Amino acid sequence: MEEEEEAITRSLLLKQKLDSNHQWSSTSDHGGVQLSESSSTTTSIVVLSTLVAVCGSFTFGSAVGYSSPSESGIEEELGLTLAEAMGVSETFCILGWLAIVFSKDVWWLDLGRFLVGCGIGVLSYVVPVYISEITPKNVRGAFTSLSELMIGCGKALTFLIGSLVNWRTVALIAIIPCLVHLLGLLFIPESPRWLAKCGRLKEFEAMLQILRGENADISQEAADIIEYTENLRGISVDGVLHLFQGKYAYSVVVAVGLMAFQEFGGLNGFSFYTSSIFELAGFSSKIGIIAAAVVQILMTTLGVLLIDKCGRRPLLMISMAGTCLGCVLTGFSFFLQDLHIGKEIIPILVLIGVLVYLGSFELGMGGIPWIIMSEIFPINIKSSAGSLVTLVNWMSSGVVSYAFNYVLEWSSAGTFFIFAVICGMGIIFIYKLIPETKGRTLEEIQASFTHIHQ
Repeated sequence: MEEEEEAITRSLLLKQKLDSNHQWSSTSDHGGVQLSESSSTTTSIVVLSTLVAVCGSFTFGSAVGYSSPSESGIEEELGLTLAEAMGVSETFCILGWLAIVFSKDVWWLDLGRFLVGCGIGVLSYVVPVYISEITPKNVRGAFTSLSELMIGCGKALTFLIGSLVNWRTVALIAIIPCLVHLLGLLFIPESPRWLAKCGRLKEFEAMLQILRGENADISQEAADIIEYTENLRGISVDGVLHLFQGKYAYSVVVAVGLMAFQEFGGLNGFSFYTSSIFELAGFSSKIGIIAAAVVQILMTTLGVLLIDKCGRRPLLMISMAGTCLGCVLTGFSFFLQDLHIGKEIIPILVLIGVLVYLGSFELGMGGIPWIIMSEIFPINIKSSAGSLVTLVNWMSSGVVSYAFNYVLEWSSAGTFFIFAVICGMGIIFIYKLIPETKGRTLEEIQASFTHIHQ
């Protein structure tokens, strides 16, 4: 069995090497009909399906962004302390990881596309996986990163609305994108790779042709997907324990590591407690939240535009370095506050630190870990791997959300310096372990990850 899998991996790596030496032209002549290469076409159905899927990401972002502008209103109207009011953040995280625990195989059940919308915890994983499986390799990064753009837009819009209207009204407004998403799910197609895994080959070929366009030559892409899927079918069955085999160790370490650094680097501290940070520094929370919303949208958009040009790894390095700098600036401002010096510059320094952190995070660390996770796991372990990795993400998120308030009371400066150290460790992790996946098919990426640690 191991020999068979090694042979599969070697053949795919050989194909990748040959393809790099003999690039196909963007079009080829078949029987007098001009056919476009399937990997380079982007059709309207791919665009529309992606837009529907990322409506779920927008809903996710709205939920993430809800607590920060609403916390003061919740405290005042319900007579709660800050810790009690922030229970909504902790509940959000708990529900997220519970959804993952009880939905190990949701993506591969016959409910298919409808399960894109079955819960916040599932959305965080399923949306990028779905987009990565339907898009051509040359635009996969940009399209998948639209998920993070919509999360950023959801957070930003909720920040803005929450700073202007009552927290109850914000909750009611958030119903609108949920309904749009639900209706759109009725019309998007299944993932061709999922159809191939289920053995529905006629539907697989028909769906792949629809996604790539009626004049696209899908023969090579279809053959690669079917060969890889069929060989994996005979090797193993999906299961959490199966992830801990040596050949999957590299993939698991990369995915789990990225998710841990994404959260323990301070995301929920900056996102959920934005108002508290500004107020603690003596800066207007409303102005700060509006500025944060604008910066997040701009930097997320920039990340989408750059990801397929610059690649995943460089953006991750820049993003993590920026979050580290943002933590240092914020921590230094509170350090000055503790020493009772520089009172005039502390609010501005905190604003700069928070904006640098949030902007840098949205540039890369916000979306790219989810993109890489959707790319590196073979289809036979994808659901279990996704459940495990997303569980790590949501549990880490819950820990930061719960502990932030108490650590901030212990030392406001120390809190952000701790985050800075973790971000610094993240830079080393990315530099040492994260490869570039830009411009490669999912099958090539997965074979190379498995091959590295056979």
